[in-house]
Amino acid sequence: MTIIDFRLRPPVGQFLSTLMYAQGERRDGFTRTVGFEPSPAAQQQSMEMTLAEMDTAGVGQGVVVGRLAGMLGSISNDDVLALMNGHGDRFIGAASIDPTNRISACRSIDDSMAAGFRLINIEPGAYPVPMYADDRRLYPIYAHCEDRNIPIILMVGGTAGPDLSYSDPIRTDRMLADFPNLKVVLAHGGWPWVTQILHIAFRRSNVYLSPDMYFSRMAGWEEYVKAADGFLADRMLYASSFPFCPIKGYKEWFESLPIRQENLCKIMGGNASRLLGLGS
Repeated sequence: MTIIDFRLRPPVGQFLSTLMYAQGERRDGFTRTVGFEPSPAAQQQSMEMTLAEMDTAGVGQGVVVGRLAGMLGSISNDDVLALMNGHGDRFIGAASIDPTNRISACRSIDDSMAAGFRLINIEPGAYPVPMYADDRRLYPIYAHCEDRNIPIILMVGGTAGPDLSYSDPIRTDRMLADFPNLKVVLAHGGWPWVTQILHIAFRRSNVYLSPDMYFSRMAGWEEYVKAADGFLADRMLYASSFPFCPIKGYKEWFESLPIRQENLCKIMGGNASRLLGLGS
């Protein structure tokens, strides 16, 4: 089984200027809150150590996400592309877009996919001018991806915007209903709306859930585990959210969960491979 970590932020380039690396003490505090010791690779900001930790954990590939964000920090598509091109097939790219100009956003999507990116990252509430998931300015962009069978990552959980309303599951559900053929990965698992987001995933077969760091001992995490070993086994995605969780420690913990082996294989690699068209 090739393990695919669906949210991995290496210590290189513009990642180093984001809060997760620039405020290491705060990051490490969160890491310990969810039950792990910080990764030395994260603390020392070492790309070499990060790759070695991936190898030790048996993580074959990591999804690296570009982002256009305000306080969270931005990662250019060029930085992500450099990672993709510099490490063979080790990193899978998710391109970011500027949603304020529909025409240039759609052109950027097409250019990114031609360059080798596999999906598009949309973070409505984290944009410099925050939006909700069902903002009509995003609808032409959703439609463009749906028409071209391009999956998207939608951040509507965790610190999704200036306040909790930006992760409102009702708005997410409306958007999913309007684009039933668009494959949507809900980053951060829609947390803290765990029960509500699982209900939406039960209703909307185009949803993939990636709780990542909120899978680990945060309020409601047991419900994610039940879904992962039940109705959502084919649409749950494994993600460490490194550097918030250590690659190796998270993997060892995840494999100890009460999830049947056949479902672990799907969650930790098979589902992502199928979603992204990577083959066997």
